[in-house]
Amino acid sequence: MPADSGFPAYLGARLASFYERAGKVKCIGGPQREGSVTVVGAVSPPGGDLAGDPVTSATLQVVQVFWGLDKKLAQRKHFPSVSWLISYSKYDDALRPFFVNFDPDFPALRTEVRQLLQEEQELSEIVQLVGKDSLAEPDKLTLEVARMVREDFLQQNSYTPYDRVSPMWKSFWMLKNMLHFYDLANHHLKDTGGEKRVTYDSIANHMSQQIQEIIRMKFIDPADGEEACIAKFKKLYTDIEDRFRAFTD
Repeated sequence: MPADSGFPAYLGARLASFYERAGKVKCIGGPQREGSVTVVGAVSPPGGDLAGDPVTSATLQVVQVFWGLDKKLAQRKHFPSVSWLISYSKYDDALRPFFVNFDPDFPALRTEVRQLLQEEQELSEIVQLVGKDSLAEPDKLTLEVARMVREDFLQQNSYTPYDRVSPMWKSFWMLKNMLHFYDLANHHLKDTGGEKRVTYDSIANHMSQQIQEIIRMKFIDPADGEEACIAKFKKLYTDIEDRFRAFTD
């Protein structure tokens, strides 16, 4: 008998049986070989929402993690084409002590950047209807910083030495500097009143050099050594604060 969206009622049991095969295996009947049985995830349908797909929902109950591939990202040459909006993990709480031990600020940064990308998705729909100029200044900032995160943090080129592997400390400091700029800029846009009106364009003009340095963070090569690279990230963090302080003065 058909169940959710026309799928048979035994869909969940069949998927669970299929996923039980995933993992490392060893061939003992013939040549001694080792390998793995790979489970292929679903791909986002055009204009579709994987969150409501019965196959995806049943998969989440079994594997607890889902990496949703987005065809539109691949068409824009954005690799890896893993969608941050439809991908899912239930291991956040289990891994939280590990991330806190690495740096107490890491979980908060990750939560903030997720919210930022979600807000960008909602604002993009508004921009398509009424245009970017109709947005409030904080919303313009959200779009620009989210673009930095997408193009200069999430998008990677595996054929380059600086992007092939990104250690955790590099990912952390890239996010920390991007969101540090976002928080300070947002503070200036929301806390100004009276005759003194601050726009995102005025901030972008004043902070143009620091914005370019934020964009170029991905080109820092981890092969140069953790200590030397972190020193560059910390210097940029301080430069952002100093430049915003000059903007206020």
